[in-house]
Amino acid sequence: MAVSRQMARSTTKRVAYSVVLAALAVALSPISIPTGIARLSPTQHLINVLAGVLVGPWWGFGVALVTSVVRNTLGLGTPLAFPGSIFGVILAGLAFRATRNVYVAALGEVVGTGLIGASVAALLVAPYLMGRALGLTALILPFLLSSVLGAVLGVLAVRMLRRAGFVD
Repeated sequence: MAVSRQMARSTTKRVAYSVVLAALAVALSPISIPTGIARLSPTQHLINVLAGVLVGPWWGFGVALVTSVVRNTLGLGTPLAFPGSIFGVILAGLAFRATRNVYVAALGEVVGTGLIGASVAALLVAPYLMGRALGLTALILPFLLSSVLGAVLGVLAVRMLRRAGFVD
């Protein structure tokens, strides 16, 4: 019985963190850098690192998915938000799970968003969902810059949360 209570508490904690992270990501969405077809959001990458560390890759996927849907619905994002957030948070969460190192999680965010997410965005999302062909290099550099800035902010946020006792 103690194990089931502990699991329920863990699930409740993940749900609470996920809801707060998604809401925070949407609230911070106006802080973006327009670059042609994309709106780069370093705050989303900050949230991705936090989600990867606090709730893991799969709950983080949910945070990124909900955030992308809400941002697009409210006109605060483009369809590029989906690959621009989902791959980064999954890699950040998997990297943190494997190493327990926030710097490796941040690197996972940068690789997932800046390379994989940008590639999926340029090769699939832009031409098929947005009707615009984009060169891969047109998205890799902006996605990399945005994810690096957000990952640095994410590392700083995790370090502050550690000092406050929210992260083990």
